[in-house]
Amino acid sequence: MTFVKKTSIYLEDEVDIALARRADREGTTKAALIRAALREAAAGSMNVKPRARGAFAGPADLAENADEHLRTSGFGAT
Repeated sequence: MTFVKKTSIYLEDEVDIALARRADREGTTKAALIRAALREAAAGSMNVKPRARGAFAGPADLAENADEHLRTSGFGAT
């Protein structure tokens, strides 16, 4: 189930009339047209991944060559 939040916007008269005409022509509501337009406008921002925090020092290929880096660093040596 999708939850929606009520908000208010101000439209110029000509935009309101055009929306009403289009909604009537498409058999939908002005609200549905506005939601679809806003969803499309926000599409690039809806699934933003959080940025990692912190910084790590080390070789850029550490993930690919972890064993080699551990061996050459002496990690685990007695």
